[in-house]
Amino acid sequence: MNGSEAGDPPGVDAEIDRRGAGDRGETMNSGDSPVDRTGKRAGGDDRPVIAIVGPTAVGKTGVAVRLAEALSGEIVSLDSRQMYQHVDVGTAKPTAEERAKAPHHLVDIAAPDEILSLADIQARAFEAVDSIRRRGRTAILAGGTGQYVWAVLEGWRIPAVEADEAFRSRMLTEAEVAGPEALHARLNEIDPVSAARIHVNNVRRVIRALEVWHHTGVPMSEAQRKLGPPWPVRILGLRMPRPELYARIDLRIDAMIDAGLENEVRTLVESGLSFDLPALQSVGYREWRAFFEGDADRDEVIRSIRRNTRRLVRMQSTWFREDDARIWWVDALLEAADDEIVRTLVDEGTGDR
Repeated sequence: MNGSEAGDPPGVDAEIDRRGAGDRGETMNSGDSPVDRTGKRAGGDDRPVIAIVGPTAVGKTGVAVRLAEALSGEIVSLDSRQMYQHVDVGTAKPTAEERAKAPHHLVDIAAPDEILSLADIQARAFEAVDSIRRRGRTAILAGGTGQYVWAVLEGWRIPAVEADEAFRSRMLTEAEVAGPEALHARLNEIDPVSAARIHVNNVRRVIRALEVWHHTGVPMSEAQRKLGPPWPVRILGLRMPRPELYARIDLRIDAMIDAGLENEVRTLVESGLSFDLPALQSVGYREWRAFFEGDADRDEVIRSIRRNTRRLVRMQSTWFREDDARIWWVDALLEAADDEIVRTLVDEGTGDR
């Protein structure tokens, strides 16, 4: 595979600006002007942070490990599911072999009954990347959770509004009585920008946006200003034609079922964990609720997992768009794609050779 087959990669120092920000209107600093979160010049390390993005099952972990080995790197996971302990089979966490080849951060950092806020995850990611860079190594971000990826890469300023459990309880009750559409309509009245970004069924995020407005009178979309990346950034996107990707997803789901996903979920539920927790709200876990409550059989659950994983892929494509000029897109199915990626980044001087 040559460079033109993979798509001409924008240079490390290419400006990352609004042209690639799509309809989110974000802005990122120029790669040749790394700044820390106080706005001061970074400590002289022009080594870019590499971010690997793309849909689930496209092969991000494998490429991240290859790059970490080639570039003296360490991997920071930005997958919303892999952060939780004991939620293993259905999250495709890095294997023991992969972890032995490269240090991984932000994997298994929270108990399954913990709730990690976006601010928590952003802070932990910043800390991990800063630590990696201070040690003269290359930080490699990998994950398909678009909100987490862009919160880190674009330096989102996240509203400092503490969780209001009483308010959240009232909103949850309203959603149960009137339906999620009622909450989403309320959000649309006060913050149509956030309403357009948040799916009507993502009740937790809708409530969070309403909570910010309730306590500050400021729409979430205005409160979440972007400060630009705190380091130079290089974004690599992996893509694959949908039929091949869906076939790969089906094989992965089959492997998860064979590896004991049902028993893992049963163990978590029998330990007292609720399906309402974020750890069990992800695709691959929440579908089992109907099974354990007697409303669906095993085959129906598996069909739901396949269907919802495809929906996840479509959602991820709205976060990582192929017309985003910030992302160097590579076709993951091309022969020797991994070799081409490593060779290109090493030739650019990214990391130690």
